[in-house]
Amino acid sequence: MATLLRGEVRAILQPAGHGQYEGAYCPPGVPFAEVRRGPFDGKQDIAVRPDPDGEVPKLMTFGNGQVVYEYDGRDKQGRAVYRYAPKLSSSHRDVMNGVAEVYAENALNKAKEGQ
Repeated sequence: MATLLRGEVRAILQPAGHGQYEGAYCPPGVPFAEVRRGPFDGKQDIAVRPDPDGEVPKLMTFGNGQVVYEYDGRDKQGRAVYRYAPKLSSSHRDVMNGVAEVYAENALNKAKEGQ
């Protein structure tokens, strides 16, 4: 668990909520639930520093800005909750195309086993 410096708030990264994934790219053959998954979901050893007004940053980025998480309020433990934002993440389309390849390969393997 991260050591908090004065003024910092614990944060947790979660899968996208409806507001973040609605309208996001999802290739054919991939269940839409896959769109919600972010590469850092569940990470909770991080902290954010609120601005002088007490507001935490609205966005948190990883991978040189290619993966974006969006602030979505606080949880019952007072942690800042950030949800994966596929529509704001430039790597999302490439990741989803990779997921589509895995689904297609699995479908092909199942079809071959059924012959």
